[in-house]
Amino acid sequence: MRRALVVDFGGVLTTNVFESFRDFCKAEGLDPDTVKSVFRERGEGLDLLRQLERGELEVDEFSERFGPLLGVGETDGLVERLFAGVEADEPMVEAVRRVKASGRPTGLVSNSWGGTTYDRVVMDDLFDAIVISGEVGLNKPEPEIFRLVAERLGVPPEECVFVDDLRENCEGAEAVGMTAVLHRGADGTLPELERLLDVDLS
Repeated sequence: MRRALVVDFGGVLTTNVFESFRDFCKAEGLDPDTVKSVFRERGEGLDLLRQLERGELEVDEFSERFGPLLGVGETDGLVERLFAGVEADEPMVEAVRRVKASGRPTGLVSNSWGGTTYDRVVMDDLFDAIVISGEVGLNKPEPEIFRLVAERLGVPPEECVFVDDLRENCEGAEAVGMTAVLHRGADGTLPELERLLDVDLS
């Protein structure tokens, strides 16, 4: 039986993060895929992000070191500028609200960029447990972070449905027994959640 819902923040409860990154790159006069390329092709970029997510780097230090990898000279407010195009995805937020109202536990697991963007969604009373990577020193897709949210919810991982927009994070959740849904938009995710959790989200 699957009876708890765990979701990612950026790209699930919000609009597509990578679209915001593309808009940032265009505004900076860069190739639109520069941010994605730095993460995929330059190991130091991903290493810096992992350190930021685990709270080992402050946002300002991350920005000072990440900006040159992108070819961006002005690093003040870099993270805020990267996320400037991110807004709440209201159908997904409402879905979490409905799942919680049905009596099923709800949890959030987010790889933090230093606490930015969380104010884009009103999260009061949405979640029974919130696990932010920088606060716990873990980050997705590490199995421990998924076990931690399940423990805080008081639900075995095998009874949790997890939603994320990154395949590697879904694989991390599946490694501890969760059922993962790779999010590509509310139109695809909501019917799957209705099926898995037996709850009306329409």
